[in-house]
Amino acid sequence: TKGCTIDKFLESVRRDLMNDFRELRGACSENLLYIKEDLIIPNHMTFYDLIVNKARGKSGPLFHFDVHDDIRMLADATVEKDESHAGKVVERSWYERNKHIFPASRWEIYDPHKKWEKYSIHGGEVNQKP
Repeated sequence: TKGCTIDKFLESVRRDLMNDFRELRGACSENLLYIKEDLIIPNHMTFYDLIVNKARGKSGPLFHFDVHDDIRMLADATVEKDESHAGKVVERSWYERNKHIFPASRWEIYDPHKKWEKYSIHGGEVNQKP
């Protein structure tokens, strides 16, 4: 629905997964983080607003719903597929303990006004000039 916040989504995820992940039984949605394209999406935001405003992350759109030709039907392996990566749900305490380690070291809070000029899969440790 239009009003589904990240917080409501995280609560739904918590309920769905708490039988498989016992540590989630005592957690609340405020103690969970939703990560999409290396961005921590604030719990007050809605998916609707992110989609309608065509929110962009470090490597492109956060959500991409364009229609594409099915590569299997075309039998052409040269056709490029444009897919969005799956989001991640982590406990806030896990993030705090591991934010200095990859991949959490690359995550930052989503800011709708920020523009990323360049993005690499490396953190700058590659191709540095002496």
